[in-house]
Amino acid sequence: MSRTAKIERVTKETKVSVELDLDGTGVGEISTGVGFYDHMLNQIAKHGGFDLRVHTVGDLEIDAHHTVEDTALALGAAFAEALGDKAGVTRYGNAQVPLDEVLASAVVDLSGRPYMVHDEPANIAPHIGGNYPTSLTRHIWESFAHSARVTLHVSILRAGRHGAQPDAHHIVEAQFKAVARALRQACALDPRNAGVVPSTKGAL
Repeated sequence: MSRTAKIERVTKETKVSVELDLDGTGVGEISTGVGFYDHMLNQIAKHGGFDLRVHTVGDLEIDAHHTVEDTALALGAAFAEALGDKAGVTRYGNAQVPLDEVLASAVVDLSGRPYMVHDEPANIAPHIGGNYPTSLTRHIWESFAHSARVTLHVSILRAGRHGAQPDAHHIVEAQFKAVARALRQACALDPRNAGVVPSTKGAL
């Protein structure tokens, strides 16, 4: 059974197209107009083992907020559609990913209940790459978890040397890689659970 999705999201502020194949090979084709965000979404594709195509046109003349948020909402919707009734999936995923001095943790439950917990240092640089506000990282995970209908915990366990300003690029990138690995694990089909929804309720 094909586990794919194609989502189109159009508002007065953005136009987003997302194509997702959960059983892909890690190919990412990403264009949002926010260079660092493109780099991060490519981490989802590569380290999740998903084929992911994202094209967003947004009101970047104002700022990046609508573009980043609406893309995250469409990405979450694509995961929800591709997972279908979630029969046979592993359901839970847990990953810790180091990026030099940074250590990030991500835990996901394909629960059907949107919930997000996020913990990162408060004193990181406000922007990366000119037009990516680091304050949006939390909002990305909120939007994704809500739209995908998953429970998601993302935490920075180690942020660098004591007394030094944390590296914002490493902190955000480690989160995306950890989420990608956790999603890869949770979305994987469990051969011991073929065709069965992994819940005592019988539905997720």
